[in-house]
Amino acid sequence: MTEGPLSGVTVLDLSRVLSGPYCTMLAADMGARVIKIEHPVRGDDTRAWGPPFQDGESAYYLSINRNKESVALDFKAPAGRRVLDALLARADVVVENFRPGTLEAQGLGYAALHAVYPRLVYVSISGFGQTGPRRAEAGYDMVAQAEGGIMSITGLPDGPGVRMGVAIADVAAGMFAFQGLLLALLARARTGQGQHVDVALLDAVLALLSYQAGRYFATGQPPARTGNRHTAIAPYDSFDAADGELILAVGNDDQWQRFCRALELEALAADPRFTTNDQRVVHYAALGPLLAAAIKRWPLERLVASLRAAGVPCGAVRSIAEALGDPQAIARAMVETTNHPSLGPIKSLGLPVKLSATPGAVRSAPPRLGEHTHAVLRDDLELRQEEIRLLEQQRVIRSTGGQW
Repeated sequence: MTEGPLSGVTVLDLSRVLSGPYCTMLAADMGARVIKIEHPVRGDDTRAWGPPFQDGESAYYLSINRNKESVALDFKAPAGRRVLDALLARADVVVENFRPGTLEAQGLGYAALHAVYPRLVYVSISGFGQTGPRRAEAGYDMVAQAEGGIMSITGLPDGPGVRMGVAIADVAAGMFAFQGLLLALLARARTGQGQHVDVALLDAVLALLSYQAGRYFATGQPPARTGNRHTAIAPYDSFDAADGELILAVGNDDQWQRFCRALELEALAADPRFTTNDQRVVHYAALGPLLAAAIKRWPLERLVASLRAAGVPCGAVRSIAEALGDPQAIARAMVETTNHPSLGPIKSLGLPVKLSATPGAVRSAPPRLGEHTHAVLRDDLELRQEEIRLLEQQRVIRSTGGQW
């Protein structure tokens, strides 16, 4: 198997739940060695999140922890702290998503570690960042979606703000943290020094506002909820077909003419109110019902086929099962299968970034709690078997299936 672009990079993962583990999964997918440090009793919080569970393993946990090694370690205990320090000395990156100040109180904040390990890249993910008046507040995805404004533009015009169907604040923060990790490694290659990467869930959501923030900056008016309708492109909306839901994304005037020809709507194509995109947006209150009536007459499958043949961007609102079963998704290896030591073959999402020379890969299943504790302490830290056994007796470490 070709080595990934981050081969040779060791990441010590002190994070849990979603934002941090998503960041470290992206690093692991691209070849980094990720050693996941977990509480020896409960492990990552998401190990208990469910149902569903697969033979006791949380589906949530399994979705974001592949390609990692699990070391179950109580680093608050003095003996555990010595183990952690030994691992830090060998790491290139540490990722954490504790509330600001938590690790500082334990002598594990950025300033303390940078003084000892100046090449270490230190990635922090929190709800509101390491600075500012709200830095001490806990971070939760739904709170960030609400406070960041994204819920105010999601949902139907006459309904309440709606949380997105995925934890977009956590996932975006994880992606931005991975971006910061890569940039800090690039900078270290020039300077020899690590640095602090500070990512906040709130900042991540604000960054996603993109053109919606641009509308506010330009007009001074906060954008409102518009359902599936785009505020600057028309028709860019969802419509009921005879037997399903169509998504129509007409992005320019040429596509509009092709759409009208495909549905035999010559009168609409010639109507001066709808000739150009800006006019279609202005007159959408008149256009929308006309389109809805025309589209309602078509069976969805036939409608999609006709529009695609005409080069009009469109699609059906599909279930996750349908989306993951799409031949295009399969051809792009967006569903992978790995062998879990106790569950057997399990499926996971594939890698969205395809590199031609140094591709990433799904190499191993998400680890069981403490699956790699003994191997890391023995092979990396060169501890003797009796030392490892003593740490286990002191409840500082735990291996898979270990009983206390």
